[in-house]
Amino acid sequence: QVQLVESGGGSVQAGGSLRLSCAASGSTYCLAWFRQAPGKEREGVARIYTGSGSTFYTDSVKGRFTISRDNAKNTLYLQMNSLKPEDTAMYYCAARRGGGVCSLLPGKYNYWGQGTQVTVSS
Repeated sequence: QVQLVESGGGSVQAGGSLRLSCAASGSTYCLAWFRQAPGKEREGVARIYTGSGSTFYTDSVKGRFTISRDNAKNTLYLQMNSLKPEDTAMYYCAARRGGGVCSLLPGKYNYWGQGTQVTVSS
């Protein structure tokens, strides 16, 4: 069983930065950040393999967001720079145990946090 607790959301003006954190209990194979805006489907933002540190980003955040993890603290991070109003959403941390390919499809992840709200104003 894996428990995930996100923190770090908030309100910021366009062009600003925020750093999200996700404290994980238990071992994981890969971790990811997803987001969901009102009336929209949940969207994968970035993922990282816990062992190798290999990362992948959705196109809309490349060059602006950085996913990282601190294995000693069992914590996942998402550094978000140059934020845009369209980044406004509830952001969720997700984890997968076991092997296989870790894509940015929600169905690939077994465990989810409760979410943290990010609001970017223009």
